[in-house]
Amino acid sequence: MLKSPKNSKQHLIIFTRYPEPGKTKTRLIPALGTVGAANLQRQMTEYTLSQVQKLQASTAISLEVRFAGGNLQLMQDWLGFDLVYQLQGEGDLGSRMMRSLSYAFQNNAQQVVIIGTDCPGVNPEILATAFEQLHLFDLVLGPAVDGGYYLIGLRQPFPQLLTNIDWGTSQVLSQTLEIAQQLNLSVAYLPTLADVDRPEDLPIWEQTRQSERLR
Repeated sequence: MLKSPKNSKQHLIIFTRYPEPGKTKTRLIPALGTVGAANLQRQMTEYTLSQVQKLQASTAISLEVRFAGGNLQLMQDWLGFDLVYQLQGEGDLGSRMMRSLSYAFQNNAQQVVIIGTDCPGVNPEILATAFEQLHLFDLVLGPAVDGGYYLIGLRQPFPQLLTNIDWGTSQVLSQTLEIAQQLNLSVAYLPTLADVDRPEDLPIWEQTRQSERLR
């Protein structure tokens, strides 16, 4: 049985995938192999989770992991039994994110932020800023270097923001902003960060690991 998120005004959702070789980080398989790409997915998810938990140490936010692949038992064996897990479900990324947003707002969340696990630059300060900005703005976006976004935050659901988007392309952010403008939403921007999606992005992850070792 999947648990519901705890009641909290500030709710964070992590989108990730169970690290099964051959089914995750596929664009990195030419560089890392199927097992290496799956291991990177595992490491980056664990790293993202560690950053969120640092924020939880000082801020009252509830956390939910939305996963694809694997099953509840595999996710619990991997990341522990203390987390709330939900399946991402069917559909494109937009419909899966909208499903998670709707569920969170129905469970009394007032500010909801969604992140993935591809961006090692996401840290407690950026996450805290996202929630702070939602006191003032309708929409918070963390632009990615590749033209997408690594974070989206809302204080009420706007399904239009997540429909008719060319997911996985360099148009994601610009298309989202066009819709936000049509809806007359106020928008706050976080720092632009790089995702780790392709072989040429791997040095970004290595730099993150080195800086963590030095702390």
